[in-house]
Amino acid sequence: GHGAGNYVARELGACRYKNASKMAATAFCSALIMGAVIAVAGTIFLEEFAVLLGATPTSLPYAKAYLRFILLGTPWMAASLMLNHTLRYEGSSFFGMLGIMSGAVLNIALDPLFIYGLGMGTAGAGLATIISQFVSFCVLLAGSARGENIKITVRDFSPRPAIYAEILRGGFPALCRQSLSSVSTICINRVAGSYGDAALAGFSVVQRITQVMSSVLMGFGQGFQPVCGFNYGAKKYARVLKAFWFAFRLSCAGLTIFSAAAFVFAPHLIAFFRNDPAVITIGTRYLRVFCLTLPCVSWIIINNMMHQTLGKAKSAGLLALSRQGLFLLPLVFVLPRFFGLDGLRFCQPLSNVATAILALPLGISTLKELRQKHNAQHAM
Repeated sequence: GHGAGNYVARELGACRYKNASKMAATAFCSALIMGAVIAVAGTIFLEEFAVLLGATPTSLPYAKAYLRFILLGTPWMAASLMLNHTLRYEGSSFFGMLGIMSGAVLNIALDPLFIYGLGMGTAGAGLATIISQFVSFCVLLAGSARGENIKITVRDFSPRPAIYAEILRGGFPALCRQSLSSVSTICINRVAGSYGDAALAGFSVVQRITQVMSSVLMGFGQGFQPVCGFNYGAKKYARVLKAFWFAFRLSCAGLTIFSAAAFVFAPHLIAFFRNDPAVITIGTRYLRVFCLTLPCVSWIIINNMMHQTLGKAKSAGLLALSRQGLFLLPLVFVLPRFFGLDGLRFCQPLSNVATAILALPLGISTLKELRQKHNAQHAM
């Protein structure tokens, strides 16, 4: 979705509509095919799949009952994610939001009906999910046919290596960013758990609190991407620069306000989730240290989004790998050995600072390049 969307935004800006249509159709059909492969393989190896995902002997029957239905809906769930991203990169975020929200609201309504009303348990939760996701898929597909949006047609399906290379180039940074975020959270929780339940609970609560603001920042950055890609494709470099600085300043100001409020009211925020003195003490210390470096994440994320959208795969991939991977994971395994829980508390803040320093020359270089292109246009 990210890889195809970045390419589509640039091609639309350059008025190469046929290329954009071929990319959208190829990404859509590929998502359906890959979803179908996962569905078949997962169903054949259902028990092994459930165990691989972490099911215990006690939870295995429930996991299998849930997975049976979820796997059936994998093709259109994968295609829905792709359609949502493509619509957003086209500038039709309303249709993307409508599709995702319609499925989410329906899921909320169907869950209790199937789980309790029909007595299906976890299987009912799975059935409710795939029905809701199918409705979401239909709404997104209909939205792609509205107005000036790219209409998905099978005849535009072009499974060529060059197209998949573009998808990989544009989507790899997002894959790194999201997968490493999950891995780093698991590692932090495992290390925190070795210091007791209160430490694990305190760190988990802080991660929930900061995830809210991180999600807002990611959404803001993703809103910047279609503007960046379209104007870059149209060679309107001044608008790209203006959009970048607007996104950075506004997100930095928002994170600064959030950090200041979270620092002051840290004990109350922790207590809202877990009113336990030990958890509040540990969580408050971690949250306050985290808040000290949170504003610099805006420079990291907006830069990462800009490099990803402009097709600068190496620098975008490096930035995506750094914050939650190259810097954070080594710190998680090293600092607690020497400084205990205090060491773990400083891992993410130090990673934020290190990644911001790395992003500084990369961002300045790209902004300078855009400025030079803009000046060259006006000098002609």
